[in-house]
Amino acid sequence: MPEDLSTFEALTDIIARLRAPDGCPWDRKQTHRSLREHLLAESYEVLEALDRGDDNELCGELGDLLLQIVLHGQIAAEAGEFTTGDVIEKLNKKLIYRHPHIFGTGTAKDAEEVAHNWEVLKQQERAEGVSMLDGVPRQMPALSYSREVQKRVGRVGFDWADVDGVIEKLVEEIGELKRAENDAERASEFGDLLFTLVNIARRMDVDAEAALREANERFYRRFSYMEELCRRRGLKIEKLSFGEQNKLWKEAKKEVG
Repeated sequence: MPEDLSTFEALTDIIARLRAPDGCPWDRKQTHRSLREHLLAESYEVLEALDRGDDNELCGELGDLLLQIVLHGQIAAEAGEFTTGDVIEKLNKKLIYRHPHIFGTGTAKDAEEVAHNWEVLKQQERAEGVSMLDGVPRQMPALSYSREVQKRVGRVGFDWADVDGVIEKLVEEIGELKRAENDAERASEFGDLLFTLVNIARRMDVDAEAALREANERFYRRFSYMEELCRRRGLKIEKLSFGEQNKLWKEAKKEVG
């Protein structure tokens, strides 16, 4: 057992021990593929801790996420694919290369210019004919994917001059949704409407994915409180009219935010 448990080396030693022939059966059983769902789940738990603003919870969840990364590194090392050291070296080289205004002779006057330069450097790294959008994982939640592809094309100038233009586009998309004549058209137009809403959120510096998660959480709190009110008052929520339910909703908004 390592003496100093605050070091990265202690973590890698523990993971290696868990993966040893006489180690933990569960850890020894894992593969890159079997860990996929755990990596995704831990990422979402980090996001939840960030949304709650709980520093202690965030510390713990980041540790769980780091565990997944080190496990992948250990599995790869055992298979002769790469090591955790290779992962860190690649990352360090990338950070140095993409920050020439810090580690080289480049300049950047603000964060926007840094983002633009970053995209230019990434484009130079891509093979000829490869789209700048190919590096955005298709498995991302749809709202996050939409935001990311819009950010990337925006860095090379394919963007509205201001948010007013995007809002005008939103009005146009609503009109097209109203005029849709069948299910396929409605689905397509609704997708365009969502894409435009994400664009507006991005221009207003709002993370649409996070905003929707927070809206979902507010709805959960409020509706749960409505159910509690009904239990206290001997009511059946499904027996109430919409008007009566809406009065409970207003009470819930006032009490639980």
